[in-house]
Amino acid sequence: MTTRRMILAAAAALAAAGPAQAQTYEMVAGALGGGWYTMATGLSQILQENVPGLTIRVVPGGGLGNPTRVQNGVSQIGFGLDFLVSSAIKGEEPYRAPHDKISHIGVGWSPTEHHMLRRTDEGPADMKAILTMRGLRIGTPQSTSSDTLTLIHILKHLGSSFDKIRADGGRVVQGSYTDIANAFMDGQVDYLYVALARPAAMVNEIVRGRRPATLVAFPQDIRDHLSRTYGFSQGVIPAGTYPAPMQTGEVPVTTMDTVLVVPTAMPEDVVYRMLKAVIANRARLKDIHPSMAAFDPAVACKYPGAPLHPGARRAYAEAGCTP
Repeated sequence: MTTRRMILAAAAALAAAGPAQAQTYEMVAGALGGGWYTMATGLSQILQENVPGLTIRVVPGGGLGNPTRVQNGVSQIGFGLDFLVSSAIKGEEPYRAPHDKISHIGVGWSPTEHHMLRRTDEGPADMKAILTMRGLRIGTPQSTSSDTLTLIHILKHLGSSFDKIRADGGRVVQGSYTDIANAFMDGQVDYLYVALARPAAMVNEIVRGRRPATLVAFPQDIRDHLSRTYGFSQGVIPAGTYPAPMQTGEVPVTTMDTVLVVPTAMPEDVVYRMLKAVIANRARLKDIHPSMAAFDPAVACKYPGAPLHPGARRAYAEAGCTP
C-alpha cells in the first residue's frame, strides 16, 4: 500500500470511529430548583470535561419515577433513592413490575433530609396536629417525587390523604421547588413538605423571603413507622444549618440517601471511565453541593438494593471498595 493510501485509510478509520465513540446520555435528576438538579448539572460538567465524546443532557424528574425511566430506556443515568430503587428492583409497591434492566453505580452521593416547614406566626407546631387540621394548605412537589410519596405515607399513617385535605376545605399545591416556595411566600400555602439535602437552596430562599418559616420536628413514632414499613433512615438537621426562626436547635427528621442507576446494558468501559472521572475529581463534589462531600468511593459500592454494574465494580475495586 502506498503512503498516500495508508494516510487515506487511516483518516477513513478515524472518521468511522468518531461517531461510534460519541455518546449522548440523558441524566434524569429532580425538580428544577432542587438539590438533585444542581448535583446533576455539576456531575455532567465533570463527565463531559473528562470523558471524550460524552455529552450529558440533564432533565428534571423525581425519585419515584427515575428508576422506571432508566428501566424503559428513556434516560440513561438516573438519580434514585435507596428505599425506592430497592422496591423498583423487586417490583414492590409503589412499582408494578420488577425493574430487571437497571444496575447501580454507587450510593452515598447525597444524604437527604426531609424538611417540613410551617408558618412561624400562627397555627400548630406539631406535625400530627398540622397534617390532621381542617383547612390545611400545604405545598409539595409533583406526584412522581419521593417527597410527595413520603408525605402520602405519613398522611395514610395518620388517617388522612390529599383527597381528605381537600374535602375538609384545605388545599394541596404541587409543582417545582421554585413553584411551591413562591406559593408559601405569596401566602397560597402555610406549610411545605420537601426532601432536600442540607443546606437546601429552597429553604434558604425562604429564609431570605418576606414570610418567616420554621422547621417542624418529626415525631419519633412517625420516623419509626417510615423506617419499619418503607426502609427510610433517621437523622437530624444539625443546629445552625439554617438561621432562626427557621431553626433554633437540632431537628429530628426522616432521611434517605442517593443512588445512581444506569441500564445494565450500558457498556462496561463507559461506566468505568465515568466513575474514574468522578473519583479523580472527588474534591470538586462539595463545591457542586455541600451534601456531596459525603461521597466516599471506598464504600460507595456497598448498596444491597440493586446489582452493581460491572463497570462500577471495576472502578470501585481500584478505589478499595468490594461489595
